[in-house]
Amino acid sequence: MRLHVIIWSAITSLMLLASCNRRQAGLSSVEPYLPDDTSVTFQLESVKTGDGTQQWIGSYQSKGRLARFGIELRPSKTSSTAAAEFKIQFGEGRFIPKAGSDSSVLLLDLQKALQAKHQHSPDPKKSAISFTYANIGEKLSQARSGGFDIKPPGNWTAVKLFLGEGDEEAELFLNINSITGTGQFSMKDADYGDLVLANLAKVL
Repeated sequence: MRLHVIIWSAITSLMLLASCNRRQAGLSSVEPYLPDDTSVTFQLESVKTGDGTQQWIGSYQSKGRLARFGIELRPSKTSSTAAAEFKIQFGEGRFIPKAGSDSSVLLLDLQKALQAKHQHSPDPKKSAISFTYANIGEKLSQARSGGFDIKPPGNWTAVKLFLGEGDEEAELFLNINSITGTGQFSMKDADYGDLVLANLAKVL
């Protein structure tokens, strides 16, 4: 994906975040988790690195099945082409397969949340998949109607992922709360559902 398209998409998300902040009421400082129908939540375990790369092991257990996968976000850069009021941090990352993972239930739950039309089975020959990401907000709190708010501040970081290329390009939100060890896949647009799921089935 071209950089200016990533930047514009990230700026649009930032504008929506600011707009939601003006409309939403404040949340409790306890910051309880607020589930929604377009997200799937999983557990996160941080992995220490020495090169500035952020790494986690994600796990999702349901109906006797345990899915495990790695998440890697390489150090981000600030765009020099974005408007001054929107300092967009973008970078590269990847999802990494883990041996013994059974993602059959996770993919079914993602199909529902992402509103994908077709069922996708785990690829028997799993491989890492790369993506470009844009950091669209840190120290966020969940909004009661879905999404995130700037105020009150919380422990969530919202990241937009860009998967695939050309006609196979798709977008997905990856939200991370390192304090509670919680990760969240959230739908960006239902039109991307099957493309996102096809990508994730390669690695989960």
